[in-house]
Amino acid sequence: MLSEHRITALDSGLRIVTEAMPSVRSAALGVFIGTGSAGESDDEAGLSHLIEHMLFRGTPRYESLQIDQIFDAMGAELNAGTGKESTSVYTRVLDRHLDRAFDVIADMVWRPKFDQEDLDAEREIVLEEIAMYEDDPQDKVFDVLGSAVFGEHPLGRAIIGRADVVAGTPSAGLAAFHGARYVPGNVVIAAAGSVDHDALVTMVRDSAPDARTAPVDVHSDVHLQSRTSFVRKDTEQYHVCLGAPGLARDDDRRFALRILDNVLGGTSSSRLFVEIREKRGLAYAVYSFAAQYATTGQVGLYVGTRPDNVGTAMGIVNVELEKLRQDGISADELERSKDNVKGRILLSLESTVARMNRLGSSLLADMPLLDIDELEERIDAVSLDEVLALGRELYAPERLSVAGIGADEQVFEQALKAAA
Repeated sequence: MLSEHRITALDSGLRIVTEAMPSVRSAALGVFIGTGSAGESDDEAGLSHLIEHMLFRGTPRYESLQIDQIFDAMGAELNAGTGKESTSVYTRVLDRHLDRAFDVIADMVWRPKFDQEDLDAEREIVLEEIAMYEDDPQDKVFDVLGSAVFGEHPLGRAIIGRADVVAGTPSAGLAAFHGARYVPGNVVIAAAGSVDHDALVTMVRDSAPDARTAPVDVHSDVHLQSRTSFVRKDTEQYHVCLGAPGLARDDDRRFALRILDNVLGGTSSSRLFVEIREKRGLAYAVYSFAAQYATTGQVGLYVGTRPDNVGTAMGIVNVELEKLRQDGISADELERSKDNVKGRILLSLESTVARMNRLGSSLLADMPLLDIDELEERIDAVSLDEVLALGRELYAPERLSVAGIGADEQVFEQALKAAA
């Protein structure tokens, strides 16, 4: 069961949320900032990700190596991640080290140095990361699909950013970007495990800026149309994604979407996995996915297969999508998927990190923190008709975009025609 969470909002707009788990000796701590690639202009593409890296380069109080040594001495890992709409810095430590861990992380988040020498070194690391990403078609194809689905909107760009922006943004520009977005009203601090809420609130008050500064408005309108995109690359497989706009994160149909995604390709007994991999051996990796953002979302599926199998695999995809649109899912599939979703949620809640992430990301997105009973009620309430209607809407043929990476665009196009 979920423990009761506590939320405190400071006058600055910064929010603190905790969930006590008395049975553990560790605490997961995270700082969630409302900035990501979807809030960047073309000239800023990659700055959220670059700043995430620079947070580890030290502060006036802590040098970079010192930060590593502090967390190593605590037996803890310190990590961070950048997404489309948020950035997070997080750790899991023994409860007796929580105040020390928070002190260091807070300094990193609020007061990074952005020294030119450190920035020049970190640029090279990020540029290597971009080059590594370009060499991995199984990852890159999802951003090719994002570009096809969202077009010129920032949601269609890779989170990792553009090499020219990373290489060319000066230290002052990076500091200004940080100063506009890393403000208290745009930050949530979350902790789960062996944690005292009031003690954490006191730590936050003592460390965070107290000025109430409005965060930058990063949302822009999305104008969508279906597209086909292909990137030529010498690969053994063709990596193909098919997708469309999905649901915004506050859409009440998000629970039905989890059921739909599970049945289509989200589990090892899902339709796509069974038909493409288990029955015919056409792919090692095949699955569906869904993502939700502030004003829209994305649904899609991925297949990686050899050149002579692309047409057959995509033909099966088309057949399964048509079945989904025409007939929906069966009562047995509905019940199995509901049990799967509830089981995954309950199992994840054994992790302090999962609980902390749930708290921080939900509060940052202004989403309700539902307890277990409420979650199960919302999942159990999903009906066959609701899933059918959602499948027909989201996977309507006219909405679908296709992305591919492989050695020959003609092979890709012929396979799509043959599968249509």
